[in-house]
Amino acid sequence: MENIEKESKYLRAKERVQEVKKFYMSLLSYVVFIGFLAGLNYYIDRWSYPWFLWAAMGWGIGLVFQGVKAFGKNPFFGRNWEERKIKEFMQEEERFNRWE
Repeated sequence: MENIEKESKYLRAKERVQEVKKFYMSLLSYVVFIGFLAGLNYYIDRWSYPWFLWAAMGWGIGLVFQGVKAFGKNPFFGRNWEERKIKEFMQEEERFNRWE
């Protein structure tokens, strides 16, 4: 039984490492590509209209969500919230079963 639990923890940790790795690769791609677009924008029209910012904002929003998922920092439905809700529902069910 203990072996299964250790293996389960290992698999969850491995998945989390993959998510973090994917986030850092996306971040690197973002920096390189947006830097390229900024350079292109400057070369073409000397910042008369910084159109590269639209791509930076759109991709940046996606990157923020990916980071939240990778690092588990969701302020609304994070891991602590899940654990609290599970305990709350278990206690509710326990109270309900006492009255039956």
